[in-house]
Amino acid sequence: MIKLYIDADSCPVKNEVFRVARRHGLKVYLVSNSMMRIPPDAFIELIIVREGFDAADDWIATHITEADIAVTSDIPLAARCLKKGAKVLDPKGRVYSEDSIGDALANRDFMAFLRDTGTITGGPPPFEPKDRSRFLQRLDELVHALMRGGK
Repeated sequence: MIKLYIDADSCPVKNEVFRVARRHGLKVYLVSNSMMRIPPDAFIELIIVREGFDAADDWIATHITEADIAVTSDIPLAARCLKKGAKVLDPKGRVYSEDSIGDALANRDFMAFLRDTGTITGGPPPFEPKDRSRFLQRLDELVHALMRGGK
């Protein structure tokens, strides 16, 4: 059975994940450092991890398998999930792969360097409705691919 692992603390697409999970009968694990409200559905489970750097990431990376999907904007977590054979999708609908994760990690480090030196001071672009739509489409595509046994 396909399971969806959500890096939940700042995930803006939880409701979209719930819709797809309901439609396909999938289990959802919301992994968080704090309590949050979730729908009272048996297929949704809130996992509250101890406080600490990367505790939610560690829990997801430990439990995810090649039959699962992770939703995260955390690129190092995405890399860890890919190493376990899982599918990885960010909240803006970007699907990470073994081919693309190296570039994403390098870009993340470069942007951190630019922020540290004061060259840039802004963050990522704002989350937009088209991002939500793209996310829904890509999540549905990944679920269908896994259901067919495809990569």
